[in-house]
Amino acid sequence: MASPLPSSLSRFSLLTKPTPPHHHHRLLLLVAPTRPASSSLQCRAGTGFFNRLGRLIKEKAKSDVDKLFSGFSKTRDNLAVIDELLLYWNLADTDRVLDELEEALLVSDFGPKITIKIVESLREDIVAGKLKSGSEIKEALKKNVLDLLTIKGKPELQLGYRKPAVIMVVGVNGGGKTTSLGKLAYRLKKEGAKVLMAAGDTFRAAAGDQLEIWAERTGCEIVVAEKEKAKAATVISQAVKRGKEQGYDIVLCDTSGRLHTNFSLMEELIACKKAVGKAMPGAPNEILQVLDGTTGLNMLPQAREFNEIVGITGLILTKLDGSARGGCVVSVVNELGIPVKFVGVGESVEDLQPFDAEAFVNAIFS
Repeated sequence: MASPLPSSLSRFSLLTKPTPPHHHHRLLLLVAPTRPASSSLQCRAGTGFFNRLGRLIKEKAKSDVDKLFSGFSKTRDNLAVIDELLLYWNLADTDRVLDELEEALLVSDFGPKITIKIVESLREDIVAGKLKSGSEIKEALKKNVLDLLTIKGKPELQLGYRKPAVIMVVGVNGGGKTTSLGKLAYRLKKEGAKVLMAAGDTFRAAAGDQLEIWAERTGCEIVVAEKEKAKAATVISQAVKRGKEQGYDIVLCDTSGRLHTNFSLMEELIACKKAVGKAMPGAPNEILQVLDGTTGLNMLPQAREFNEIVGITGLILTKLDGSARGGCVVSVVNELGIPVKFVGVGESVEDLQPFDAEAFVNAIFS
């Protein structure tokens, strides 16, 4: 029989498995069925734990590079013309070749600003005699793109020094926000982290149910609000407090999906961030915005607005499986100055990939 809960948590009920919420006026901690950990990570001591967690996730990104290649297959096909252009390149053909290279980059959604920057850099190096063959031009092209991706910040999760680390996930409805949170929970749990989910999307009725399904799939626990239209900040704050008191490594906070033009919901997002900071000084450690990669450069206005409102620390680009718009990854990073942390390259629970800039560049220019 479970031991009594601390008095400070008297508004919670502890259940043995996730069940659909009932209409009571309290918060629930729903406990997913325990699963044996396939963990290669045993240390739970602050910085050491998070350092090892980050290293394991990064190693996993490199080992899963085949999925990254398949996810950007259409982008790679669009850019394959570059190899043909450069195969028999000579100095007299420079203008024609660079014009066609520019077109290939634009078709792949690199965007005009980035495309012009890359092409003009190549032109300058060719004229200066620094690039003397097609293979050298291609390597310079790849280096330019890699530099653009890596100059804006670290792609690894920055989880700080104290537990629990708190990650807020934000974005508009339909972009894959709750699904991405569930897949992230799966990846973190698989590497040995003790994860607590917070169902902070109290605006959309089905969101809590959706996250409960993910809690069951991943073997994580979840805090939900039973009261309809409960304040998201209250749910998230209580989850963070529970994370501190019960020794969780990471608290993953879902939030209401919203258009950046919806003022009241954006205000709620600010309230959630403040509530997290009050419950856990220094938190949230990461605020990850989920962006639908199929929309390409059209995602930029909403991304800018979210960043101005709450300060986004990293991006999750979803629905990139087979997308022809892989170049938007480069444009988004360059325009926003925010690193991509994860990319969604498929439907399965394994298909939220830690973003590895070098692997990405090799994938699209292979």
